[in-house]
Amino acid sequence: MKPITDLINKEEPGWELVSEWIKEATNKVEVLPREQKSAELALFNTQVTTRSPMGAIIYETGGILIDNGWIRILGSGSEKMNRNLPDWNKGKSITEFGQQASYFLVGDDVIGGFFAINGGEFGEDLGQMYYFAPDCLEWDAMEMGYSDFIWWTLTGDLEQFYEGSRWDNWKEEIENLNGNDGIGFYPFLWTEYDNINDLSRKSISIIEIWNIQLDFKKQL
Repeated sequence: MKPITDLINKEEPGWELVSEWIKEATNKVEVLPREQKSAELALFNTQVTTRSPMGAIIYETGGILIDNGWIRILGSGSEKMNRNLPDWNKGKSITEFGQQASYFLVGDDVIGGFFAINGGEFGEDLGQMYYFAPDCLEWDAMEMGYSDFIWWTLTGDLEQFYEGSRWDNWKEEIENLNGNDGIGFYPFLWTEYDNINDLSRKSISIIEIWNIQLDFKKQL
């Protein structure tokens, strides 16, 4: 485990690049405030440098909310989303900090979709992003790395990506949703239905959504 002093890059800070991306964003962005000690601990536990976009986001933000909070990019945790990137992975893709993860969860969305970097779990395309789709309970290749993923969340056509997965008045409904929660649907999204507006919805914790979906994936 490298010390925190080796992970903070002051000569080429990645946050300068990420900040430029945020300025050019076409989707709504909310950068959550960080707490210094929490940021240092999260960076140390992740063992990436602040020269990288991931390290910069961990160290400089409590997380980033995209498109009215529809997508949540994990950072070092904040009041509005107290999950941080390394802690969120512990017990899922890793058992101890510093381990090489078979996949690394870096973000999610309100409907129970999860974004992860492939560390070998999904095939030989190491470092590539995958999306766990809640409508089929499968990991789908996004054919992009982490940096391109961040750029995509900021500027991509999210309406097209989530076509059929957004209900009437979704913006108002998730506006005050905590970043630790998501929307649970019944019947579930991976069952057959004609229109998402016909499904019942309620706010539940994102960890509960994760566990429910993994359980059903194993059963199916």
